[in-house]
Amino acid sequence: MEYRFLGSSGMQVTEITYGNWLTHGSQVENETATACVHAALDAGITSFDTADVYANTVAESVLGEALKGQRRESLEIFTKVHGAIGPKGPNDRGLSRKHILEAIDGSLTRLQVDYVDLYQAHRYDHSTPLEETIQAFADVVRAGKAIYIGVSEWTADQLRAGQELATQAGFRIVSNQPEYNMVSRIIETEVVPESLELGIGQIVWSPVAQGVLTGKYLPGQPTPEGSRATDAKGGNRMVEGWLSNPGLLEAVQNLRPIAADMGLSMAQLAVAWVLQNRNVSSAIIGASRPEQIAENAKASGVDLPEELMVRIDEVLADHVVTDPSLTAPRSPASLRSW
Repeated sequence: MEYRFLGSSGMQVTEITYGNWLTHGSQVENETATACVHAALDAGITSFDTADVYANTVAESVLGEALKGQRRESLEIFTKVHGAIGPKGPNDRGLSRKHILEAIDGSLTRLQVDYVDLYQAHRYDHSTPLEETIQAFADVVRAGKAIYIGVSEWTADQLRAGQELATQAGFRIVSNQPEYNMVSRIIETEVVPESLELGIGQIVWSPVAQGVLTGKYLPGQPTPEGSRATDAKGGNRMVEGWLSNPGLLEAVQNLRPIAADMGLSMAQLAVAWVLQNRNVSSAIIGASRPEQIAENAKASGVDLPEELMVRIDEVLADHVVTDPSLTAPRSPASLRSW
């Protein structure tokens, strides 16, 4: 397992981060979740990503319990704030000072740690002045409850405005967490160039496009039993857009000989592909079985030759999405009426 610096910070993270969105506290039993965390550690993964909104705070508790007994200084633990949690009242969400300062304490309790290495704004909050949000994050850092601050799914303009205010407040935004894979490339046009200038690294989610790029969803065939597409707890909603993309499943099957040429599985090829982008600090993988982690972790350190990258572009050309304006809709619209 290889490490990369997180943006322009001095902290290094593993090229593969283990994330527990849609799994811990939801899709898999706690015993299996713990086994997956231990499998990640066995594979050399020391970076772990979660959020208070995952399974309405349960995912953080499961991760905290699974990591208990590990040397804290040898781990990089990331969590996020923004989504509605608890009883989901008006102040149980967003990036107000009130919610951030209360949410970080809840996350630390559930994770059973004194601090997190990276505290991330899960989305941009149009309902709270950015100055208020940034000042609250600065106070979290000064209180020793988070070492670094990051964001998720922010546009290039939002990143620039946030970094300017963060610098004035005495810290820097070091990371952004966007969706990024062979098909969804909306960060490449604006977010990545802006991030390179600002010293922000990408921690990307869905490198295998919710499993579609693994090739397990075959054209014209029923969805595999036990796959995310059959998960009635919410996983099916995350993958249905990919499955309804005309011709995508057929195109993905044409990646098989490319993966074979490199001696990689389809999943390994997909994860290795995102890591070719040097602005990517880490790729988040999830798992419902421990053995999936050991396999996907082998993508770390893989160097894909340029001619192979060109072949991938040719295979997926009709399905690649690059429109940077698609980032903004991921953040909820303002709740304000004035």
